[in-house]
Amino acid sequence: MKKHKPKAILKPQQDPSVKLAEMGAYLRQVRESQSMTLEEVAAKTMIRISLLRSIEEGQLSKLPEPIYVQGFLLRYAEALGLNGVEFAKTFPIISTWRKQKIAQWFYLPIPRLRPIHLYLIYILLIIGAVKGLAGFVETTAMQESNGEQTETAETVASAQTTTPEKSTPPTTASQTLGATQSNSNAPVRVGLILQDSSWVQITADDKIEFEGTLQQGTERTWEAKQQLVILAGNAGGVLMAVNDQQAKLMGKPGVAEEVIVRAEP
Repeated sequence: MKKHKPKAILKPQQDPSVKLAEMGAYLRQVRESQSMTLEEVAAKTMIRISLLRSIEEGQLSKLPEPIYVQGFLLRYAEALGLNGVEFAKTFPIISTWRKQKIAQWFYLPIPRLRPIHLYLIYILLIIGAVKGLAGFVETTAMQESNGEQTETAETVASAQTTTPEKSTPPTTASQTLGATQSNSNAPVRVGLILQDSSWVQITADDKIEFEGTLQQGTERTWEAKQQLVILAGNAGGVLMAVNDQQAKLMGKPGVAEEVIVRAEP
């Protein structure tokens, strides 16, 4: 029987790194023709300038997973007035090398197994199961420890609050923090770093300053004279830093969390 050799599934020029270089160069050309800076594009797309620069220079190694890169390309193109959906669809999600490997494995003959091979496979499965169980136990212990720390912090914050706040839905946890200032006239400042996409609402001195979904990798800062109220739909994906202090997670993944930061005299 004649064997058929696997054919290449993607052309060389369709490799993600090569395609990104072409698309990034095109976006830069359109941006410069419109006299638009990277800072203006970043403000429109909510994408960091470093990521936009990596897209324009075709530096795929400095960008996240291809599926996120495709989303960046869509928003970048729409910010320039292009058809973002059609433009982003041309970026390949799976590489040529990976597809060719899949095709090669499909045509490989099935090896003949011997008892010694089965024994080795059995040993490897046992080792993998033991490591997996150990990792699961360690992860569970860490999650329980983090949960206890979060509950303790919420209890302390609740005990320190003297002014009644507006009631929040049962599914939303609330924290109240005091931002100590060396100068009583200095504003309250909060910085957010998104480790995962999350819906966020920012209220500064009883005025909503921002409400919408922030994507992974976004970094934003807000200020207020008296207090800031930060409400996140996915608290486990949001790092919050108060007045340039060390950033901490707002809460657990997938859980809504409200944090109130007040200026202290």
